[in-house]
Amino acid sequence: MNFTVLIPARLASTRLPNKPLADIAGLPMVVRVAQRVGSLAHKGRKVRVVVAADNSEIMEACRLHQVEAVLTRADHASGSDRLAEACELLSLGDEEIVINVQGDEPLIAPALVEAVARLLSEQPTASMSTAAHAIDNVADFRNPNVVKVVLDASAMALYFSRAPIPLWRDQPTCLPSPAPLRHIGIYGYRVGFLRKFPTLSQAPMELAESLEQLRALWHGYRIAVHVTQEAPGAGVDTPEDLERVRRLFRA
Repeated sequence: MNFTVLIPARLASTRLPNKPLADIAGLPMVVRVAQRVGSLAHKGRKVRVVVAADNSEIMEACRLHQVEAVLTRADHASGSDRLAEACELLSLGDEEIVINVQGDEPLIAPALVEAVARLLSEQPTASMSTAAHAIDNVADFRNPNVVKVVLDASAMALYFSRAPIPLWRDQPTCLPSPAPLRHIGIYGYRVGFLRKFPTLSQAPMELAESLEQLRALWHGYRIAVHVTQEAPGAGVDTPEDLERVRRLFRA
């Protein structure tokens, strides 16, 4: 199975300025992410890892550490637009598979990346793939910052929401059974669909929930979901997150 990992990296960040270049045990964070995912290639997989940068400083950091990178426009409205441009710059074919790994996920499990890629390769009716993990407490279930997903019998996404879904009607203060699923923000795309995605009109439910993946469902495209038994590693959104990850690397 061959696939390309694209890591979008924007220098601008409201809560953590210059986030992709933040030092983690002597290396920029985006380099840490690329190296972690790149470990798949050392296990016999044919995996290409490319940073989709919006700034020459990120490009230079990648060059210094032998990480492949392409320079994309700085004015993209969304991450999917940046990925689509990167596919053009890399001359990827429509049937190829790309995996979007965020540049602030230095703890992402390489096995999860591979599982999302494999799922898409095995599901010919799906245009996208992603991942989810069981929610085990009511606080997360009711937290609008924790995105939930419900699946059909074929493990395809029916809907993503910030609301607690599915809600147990007779016991609304309890977790439903089986456990609800927390969406994990990793995506696989067929390149042909990724090229088309930015041209699709935004969906009303996408605007209401502020969840871009709902656009694909609204237009009739299918998203396959890998349910992992392991909780994903924490991302870096704040200075506190960054310090926690630095402690883990030091340890």
